[in-house]
Amino acid sequence: MPTIVFLGAGSVVFTRQLLTDLLRFSDLPTPDIRLHDIDADRLDVAQRSAENVARQLGRDIRLTASLDRRELLPGADFVVNMIQVGGIDATRIDLELPAARGLRQTIGDTTGVGGVFRALRTFPVLTAIARDMLDLCPDAYFLNYTNPMALNIWWMSVVAPSLKAYGLCHSVYWTVNDLCDLVGVPLEETRYRAAGVNHQAWLTEWTHEGRDLYPLLRERIAADPELERRVRVEIFRRIGYYPTETSEHSSEYLSWFLRSDEQIERFRLEPLQYIGISEDNVAEFHEAKRILDAGGDLPLHDGENAAEYAPQIIHSVLTGTPREIHVNVPNTGLIDNLPEGAVVEVPATVDGDGVRTPHWGPVPDAGAALNRTYLSVADLTIRAAREGDPELVRRAVLTDPNASSSLTPAEIWDLCDELTRAHAHLLPVALGGTLAESS
Repeated sequence: MPTIVFLGAGSVVFTRQLLTDLLRFSDLPTPDIRLHDIDADRLDVAQRSAENVARQLGRDIRLTASLDRRELLPGADFVVNMIQVGGIDATRIDLELPAARGLRQTIGDTTGVGGVFRALRTFPVLTAIARDMLDLCPDAYFLNYTNPMALNIWWMSVVAPSLKAYGLCHSVYWTVNDLCDLVGVPLEETRYRAAGVNHQAWLTEWTHEGRDLYPLLRERIAADPELERRVRVEIFRRIGYYPTETSEHSSEYLSWFLRSDEQIERFRLEPLQYIGISEDNVAEFHEAKRILDAGGDLPLHDGENAAEYAPQIIHSVLTGTPREIHVNVPNTGLIDNLPEGAVVEVPATVDGDGVRTPHWGPVPDAGAALNRTYLSVADLTIRAAREGDPELVRRAVLTDPNASSSLTPAEIWDLCDELTRAHAHLLPVALGGTLAESS
């Protein structure tokens, strides 16, 4: 009986989606599902959600839920991580404090000032998870969904290099899905591959029956002027390859878009958008609780839209079914023109022997240049946490193109001081916080 632990299971909608995908594999052995969260109310809803999904799909599962992570980890085969340290309150701080000083973000969970501080408050928890896994389930796969993806997987490679840690993101899949809709080609008939960094990888192969689909995409864009008002289309025009994350995300990774009201209007952007998305997620939790309290059934997504990689990895490892997916892993000679050891996003094959990431080669030169700036922010953040150096935190934010195009260095230092005070209870003492030890 395979044992699968969900950390942060109180993200009940995502837990429901992952379990639905997993349990729809009819040849999957009966799983031992273990749910963990630090919020008792959310954990209760997660447990009842799992029971509801299993009943709707007619599947037997063994189910355990606990507020104690160490109670669940012994003997685990897979550990799925989807925690959000600080929750919606920390997200508001990450977005609203910089905005008050003139630094606008849309999502704030990947790089830049929001990504840096989200990483710094997540690292202590990841360190504790890694310590527990090394003690209780050292051979388990650590399948991470928590952002900032590249920073978190990089951190795991530092604190627990022996763990099988993979960062999983659906951005490549949904990018190609949407592009196929745009050009009128069935997704399942295409071949696609991308590489770079998480949320800023480059779609270098996209074909249908051996035909490159990029010329058809350019035709569609030329025929619709409104498409040219999208961030990703602008990046595609300038770099030559399509980026693999939404326009909202992509806008805050560069200096091109959020620096002025005119650019925000031109590219139809909504600063602080993730606050609304987070509030919607909270509302979805309460709706799930209402349905379960009333004895109803939770809505399950269409089985044809099973895009998440964790269920696919689990199924492939357990049944030997071969697949190609995209994963985030340290760059061990995979991408030639990105820094060694930095976390990159690349195609991978997965089957009964596990996950393998073959050598990719170079990514497009202009794309690599943007990726290297993104990775420089990540590198400085990792070093700041390892060395306990608050100055490196500020230099990481200074390196971010969006921050440095909007604020002076002195303003960035003041903003980081303010964010440190606001997040103090979640940050290590060495970085100006009050958190004495890993949790």
